[in-house]
Amino acid sequence: MSTRFTYIGSAYLFLIKDNQILLQRRFNTGFEDGNYGVPAGHLDGGETAREGCAREMREEIGVTIKPEDLTVVHVMHRKAAKDERIDFFMTASVYEGEIVNNEPDKCDDLSWFPLDNLPANMVAYVKVALQHYLKDVMYSEYGY
Repeated sequence: MSTRFTYIGSAYLFLIKDNQILLQRRFNTGFEDGNYGVPAGHLDGGETAREGCAREMREEIGVTIKPEDLTVVHVMHRKAAKDERIDFFMTASVYEGEIVNNEPDKCDDLSWFPLDNLPANMVAYVKVALQHYLKDVMYSEYGY
């Protein structure tokens, strides 16, 4: 019996208000440390991408988002160093709770940035996905 190839799935949130986006600076993770990304996490299996995104937002930034209030706005098929990934980028216009940094051991800054003045030290593929979203491009490939 052969083993089928599997992808790693991740969910990301483009939380945007007043033409600003919430970014978090990675810290002490071993991946892209010192660079800004958006709140995100791996899908655990047994959950949809929107359920996984909602779970990750509770864990990382302390807000509650109903899965049905998340909209997938971009999908990226990404080749990473050791594997291939399917990344689901989402938006939400409604959430409950106050935004807090629930993972200070992995994130040393959680701040709003103007969409037209993003930090230079952004995770490259996240910046590409954001640019695609802002141009209404639903799908991209990265790293091939």
